[in-house]
Amino acid sequence: ASMRVRRISALRRRGDVGIGGAEAYYSRVSDYVAVPPQLAFHSRINWYRTLLHELGHWTGHGSGLDREQSGAFGSAAYAREELVAEMASAFTCASLSIRPTVRHVDYIGSWLAVLREDEKAIFRAASAASKAADYLLGFLSYEEALS
Repeated sequence: ASMRVRRISALRRRGDVGIGGAEAYYSRVSDYVAVPPQLAFHSRINWYRTLLHELGHWTGHGSGLDREQSGAFGSAAYAREELVAEMASAFTCASLSIRPTVRHVDYIGSWLAVLREDEKAIFRAASAASKAADYLLGFLSYEEALS
């Protein structure tokens, strides 16, 4: 677990990440990630998942992978970005040997609408999520990634 913590800490140093408050979010305008402290989560593993979800959004900033992130809450564009961030979190967790729960309940309705509207949406989301996970993992040193 200590190696996992060091790897996550290495990723945290790459983005502007604040620990505190009651909500996890990514601010596109200020390119800032906020997550509550670990004690706010039922298990530490889900704190990691949440941080990686928000860092998944962070990868889409114009200074990173430059994804479309202007969708308003509830819009199809917003749902697509949430799907990418959740999948990026899952891919990154898998690469780091983290086995969290999946927070699909929060978003599944909007994801289903997007997937019904566009039969290739899941492939585009998986591709964008894979790029996001690779982008995040690229910040780890070779030794950190192997350990």
